[in-house]
Amino acid sequence: MKETTPSPQSYQSYKNLPSLAGLTDFEHAAKPGLSVEECVKRLKRFHYIFWRLHQIFIAHIAEEPVYELKMAFSLHAHLAAENDTNFRHRIGEMREPPLGLEKIPHPALGVFFDEILSTPSSEERVLGLYEKVLPALREALRRYLAETHPLADAPSIRLCRIALMDVEDICRYGEQAVKSLVTPEQRRKSAQWLSLLEVCLAVAGAIDGGGEAGGAEPTRYYSSKPFVFNGEPRRDERFPDPYNMAVNAEVFLYDESQPPELKVLMMFYKRLREIDVPEMMSSIITETKGKPWEYYRDMTRQLWDEARHAMMGEVGFVSLGLDWPKLVMVNSTWSRALNQQLTAKERHAVLYYIEQGLMPKTGKRYEWEVSQKSHYPISTTFQDFDWADEVLHARVGRDWYVADMPGASEAVAYGDRCWSKVLVGWKDWQDQGLTGHRNWWPDLYRAYCKNKGIEPDPKVLSYGTTYENKRADLKQIAVST
Repeated sequence: MKETTPSPQSYQSYKNLPSLAGLTDFEHAAKPGLSVEECVKRLKRFHYIFWRLHQIFIAHIAEEPVYELKMAFSLHAHLAAENDTNFRHRIGEMREPPLGLEKIPHPALGVFFDEILSTPSSEERVLGLYEKVLPALREALRRYLAETHPLADAPSIRLCRIALMDVEDICRYGEQAVKSLVTPEQRRKSAQWLSLLEVCLAVAGAIDGGGEAGGAEPTRYYSSKPFVFNGEPRRDERFPDPYNMAVNAEVFLYDESQPPELKVLMMFYKRLREIDVPEMMSSIITETKGKPWEYYRDMTRQLWDEARHAMMGEVGFVSLGLDWPKLVMVNSTWSRALNQQLTAKERHAVLYYIEQGLMPKTGKRYEWEVSQKSHYPISTTFQDFDWADEVLHARVGRDWYVADMPGASEAVAYGDRCWSKVLVGWKDWQDQGLTGHRNWWPDLYRAYCKNKGIEPDPKVLSYGTTYENKRADLKQIAVST
């Protein structure tokens, strides 16, 4: 008599409820899927990929001149850090102690990421990240979801789905970035280097190690010399006067004679000016070695929040019909001075010191209250979340800066001393021909009045800070993050 194998389809759940918690059906659950060993091998690759992506995005935020890429790199670094954290934890649950996670899975994969880290141009960096790494990672995640066991490996599947959602979002951004920035001529010039990246993946057995690995370690091109971090902030042509310090937004904001509606303009400027915080924080994260991974994850979350704040300012100006690149001079004096004059620890101390000044009623709460009085709902929303974010950042500072100091008071005092070391003369820049410190406020105010159909107030038009025959340092200018 011929034996027959029962069909899983013959089994019925109670009252036809979804079986197996809705994860899968019995037909797929009856298939073996990947072994724990194979799962761990691939998950370690995912961890390594996200870890290197985070490193690359962070390392190039300051020197990347294109504003949109600065913002995108800030977000994508945050997403990479979050997903890397998830995979680190999952690997530790699968009979694998979370040790040696920074070990390179394959030498060719190390060359692959070193090459992208070392690219000298924005265009090649965009090609390497968004045309090579991310699409390959997307396919590897899809492959893992299709091949692993849907029930036995359900915790990994959840994390891979989260990662895939983020990677697909990044890929959509990346496709547009490549179309916008990479010309046919640039692609032609980069053909040899792009071929090297393909060779690296082939030798490494694909990005997830699922292919057949083999061959000699590829010959390095850009990474033949060690990568050197460049913390000098760069801006694109829409920032023609990055040394301009003619307008003191803080003085205007706390001037009781100024109406809330116009103070909102200054708050939009203050938010947009936070471009320099990711530029500075990227140097802390890159140059600080040997911390627990959670340090880098939390600091990157704060960096991304600061980038969001800058974009809030951008949205604020656009919502009022104001072409901000033509109307406001967004300087980079703060990130430039801190990156060039202080150590990574000193920069972190300054960051924490400044943030402590944002917690009292005269700080973030005041900006939120001004927004409410201005009757601009979008400003109220932005200041509400900006305030919430700064509370989180204070906690990050306590966890990762104050914890390394003798106490909270010593941490604040050290930050004050570090801040006082940063001396930048506005007149020096003027004497060097770097800026004329043009007072741009009247142009912004006139444009605002034109869009509103109102006449400018002569008293408001006359506002502006001139520093003739004076010397000011950045502490006196009271830059607010």
